[in-house]
Amino acid sequence: MKQLIILALAGLVAQLIDGSLGMGYGITSTSVLLAGGLSPAVASASVHLAELGTNVASGAAHMKLRNVDWWLVLRLGIPGAIGSFAGATVLSHLSTEAARPVMALLLVGLGVFILGRFTFRRTHVSEARVSPHGSRFLAPLGLVGGFVDATGGGGWGPISTTALVSAGRTAPRTVIGSVDTSEFLVSVAASLGFVLSLGSAGVRLSYVLVLLAGGLVAAPLAAWLVSRIPAQIMGGLVGGAIVVTNLGHVFSSFDVPQTARHPITLVLLALWAASVVLGIRRHRADARAAGSGSSAPDTTSVPELVEGSR
Repeated sequence: MKQLIILALAGLVAQLIDGSLGMGYGITSTSVLLAGGLSPAVASASVHLAELGTNVASGAAHMKLRNVDWWLVLRLGIPGAIGSFAGATVLSHLSTEAARPVMALLLVGLGVFILGRFTFRRTHVSEARVSPHGSRFLAPLGLVGGFVDATGGGGWGPISTTALVSAGRTAPRTVIGSVDTSEFLVSVAASLGFVLSLGSAGVRLSYVLVLLAGGLVAAPLAAWLVSRIPAQIMGGLVGGAIVVTNLGHVFSSFDVPQTARHPITLVLLALWAASVVLGIRRHRADARAAGSGSSAPDTTSVPELVEGSR
């Protein structure tokens, strides 16, 4: 019972993060499940089944607010589904010993990606409500995003959303709405791949239900969190937390000596703290620039990204 309560809280926190950053539910939940001792395939399968419910809720909200470009959903989501099915199949056939370091490295990489994305980068923000991107760009993006999402337990949002927003050719609210809606196709394909490869015994239904329950409870709270914690700060906190959470798996998987683990951890903690401080300073500088009436730099702050999903 204690474990289920912890998982429900993990689902709640993961949804709060996802609602605030437009990404992060999968990698946050998977990190918690791995820390709890689940195998990579079972952890990813449980998270993707739980995401079916959260994807529907999120997609419905975005459709109601007209944040969805259906052509973008299909051109991105169909290749994403193919990639996620392939990723689920590959992960299911890896032994736990082989899969754990692969997933740990992917999660650490995604954590670094999120940390850098929200702490250091500024990008142009477009107002176009229909994406001009063609299949040459979207098909490879969907394939890679879907494959990483299934094998890493998450990654669809960090890869797809960041690539589209960074390109600066589509309005952030349309990107978020379309990526969130297309993620349902990715989750369905990944879940199907895991069920076919692992069988029903490879799915922890109780874990799925409590993760889903926590996520549904957190959904309305995410809008409040968005208005309280700026993207630069939240991105730094979450990215660093994902890296630190999975660092132990990387150390053990690659037999890093104990004498080296503490110095590496301390250096990473120092870099994490520095990135959060930098995010706070950047947010304050942008706020001062906006308050003085000067032209503030273009940013992809989360309130702008998810304005339509409140």
